[in-house]
Amino acid sequence: MSTTLGSILQELEPNWSIALYETLDQSGQESSDPWNNAGTGHAALCELNYTPRDADGSISLTKARGINEQYQVSRQLWSHWVESGTLGSPRTFINALPHISFVWGEDNARYLKDRYEAMKAEPLFSDIEHTEDLDEIASWAPLLAEGRDPRQRVAASKIDSGTDVDFGSLTRQLANHLNEAGAEVRYGHEVTSISRGSDGRWQLKVRNSASGEKFTATARFVFVGAGGGALSLLQSSGIPEIKGFGGFPVSGKFLRSTDSAVADRHHAKVYGLASVGAPPMSVPHLDTRFVEGRRTLMFGPYAGFSTNFLKNGSITDLPFSVRPHNLLPMMQVGAANTDLVTYLVKEVSKSAKKKIETLRDFYPEAETDSWELITAGQRVQVMKKNGQGKGVLQFGTELVAGADGTIAGLLGASPGASTAPSIMLKLLERCFPAQVESWKPRLQDMVPSYGRLLSEDPALLSEVTAATNRSLQLEN
Repeated sequence: MSTTLGSILQELEPNWSIALYETLDQSGQESSDPWNNAGTGHAALCELNYTPRDADGSISLTKARGINEQYQVSRQLWSHWVESGTLGSPRTFINALPHISFVWGEDNARYLKDRYEAMKAEPLFSDIEHTEDLDEIASWAPLLAEGRDPRQRVAASKIDSGTDVDFGSLTRQLANHLNEAGAEVRYGHEVTSISRGSDGRWQLKVRNSASGEKFTATARFVFVGAGGGALSLLQSSGIPEIKGFGGFPVSGKFLRSTDSAVADRHHAKVYGLASVGAPPMSVPHLDTRFVEGRRTLMFGPYAGFSTNFLKNGSITDLPFSVRPHNLLPMMQVGAANTDLVTYLVKEVSKSAKKKIETLRDFYPEAETDSWELITAGQRVQVMKKNGQGKGVLQFGTELVAGADGTIAGLLGASPGASTAPSIMLKLLERCFPAQVESWKPRLQDMVPSYGRLLSEDPALLSEVTAATNRSLQLEN
């Protein structure tokens, strides 16, 4: 999020002074790196939690449509940056990869068929395919079919226009370009607090992790893109807009296979259905990953629990985030989400054997020796007050900005990185209203669909898709 915003602003206003402070010794290592990031190009093509069945039995595409629109913005901006030289070869961060939804059981198969019928009528999803034939599924993703009981009813939907994204590589390339273009990029520097000075500008207390040196940086505008660390920094700023917000950390664990005999036989991102009580970020998926040019596989996530808000954070993060203004909403969320608590307890206590058994629901012939368990990044679910003042657990991302637009930060998790460009464009509209109108022509050069919906303009959708496929080298 931070490197995306910085890169956009640097292009719009090359004379502005921009500084980026990163606690770790490189950018993107906390949440964006491939093994810390559960999302590899969320476009709502296969994620079933984005297409729920409504009370009347119909399939709701509202969320899926919105997320896909956002991802289309990402593709356009990345294409622009490839063409301008801000980003290097597309193969260093993005690869074409089919996205597949896969379910088993009578009710689930009916749901997936209904979802397919609804999606194929939408311009954004019109290339979707569907089958309940196990042999055809085997041709799409052999690991799903081999060893499976042929009597089991299964169903799968596939969209070939999906992608796999290495957000760690993407983030580092943007940070390097920021630095080369004159921004001040400091690694190993932790922002410990944010406060408002007497002149109205923001004062950031910064500590050099290596030397221990401390200094104060002053800025007219601050964006807090610190992942799970954003909550405490926004709280330190004292803006009233952060009052009532809390965070609940959930760590993700995954099974990873670097065994080429396995990885080379699976070329897809495959999503299933979440367990009852599981948060959307815990939807099981078997993904092909391209990391530094090497094909690997990942399956998960398995939820874990730590009071850290960051993988490289402190066990005091959760207790120190509790304030008088968010204590009651957090307690209300806990009382209203006992199924989630039960799910987490079961997940934390799940044995290695049980984890492999879950994998075998997707890949029946999975061998234990080909997989290793890794701990990925921390995800901090947002808790906030609803319109009635009661605490609710919110899945997704939340942009929090001060009333005067001089400070903003991002809370939450999925779809996260995949929709960073769209979210940062919304931030510009919210925090720089006086400049946006003059920026509009340049923004439309960067993102041709800026201000329009591709779902409402099939001709523009076709034009944009063809152009981004060429620039990002995504033609199948």
